[in-house]
Amino acid sequence: MAIEKATFGAGCFWGVEVKFGEISGVLDTAVGYEGGELEHPTYKEVCSDRTGHAEVVQVTFDNSRVRYETLLDAFFTLHDPTQLNRQGPDWGSQYRSAIFTHNDQQTAEAKARISELSASGAFRKPIVTTVEPSTTFWKAEEYHQRYLEKRGMASCHI
Repeated sequence: MAIEKATFGAGCFWGVEVKFGEISGVLDTAVGYEGGELEHPTYKEVCSDRTGHAEVVQVTFDNSRVRYETLLDAFFTLHDPTQLNRQGPDWGSQYRSAIFTHNDQQTAEAKARISELSASGAFRKPIVTTVEPSTTFWKAEEYHQRYLEKRGMASCHI
């Protein structure tokens, strides 16, 4: 068993966390913030759209049971990667489409998948998803972890 991490920003993290958690081979999920300047950001600070962080889901997975490519495919079906700094009714840079990569292989695979999807015409508009090296994942407050599950909900507006 080889354990890896993958981190994705696909809008509001609540529903995205649920969907990633349903994938066989995913061992754990956590919601949080990544890509900004402020250390130990709070939800309120991130929602101000002034910290530079994206709401993200960090996925811990067994790469002998699920490939990173499978997680990328899920990511691109869980949100609209053509919307700049928004998803549905949520807007601001904290809702941007972003892939935070943990190694060179993830970076190459993410960029290749974006190129493939762009060339295929799968989306009517250009993909705006950024591919950025993972820096510091700041875990969100406990009440955000498995938020929908705790409330007996299977999904939100995604």
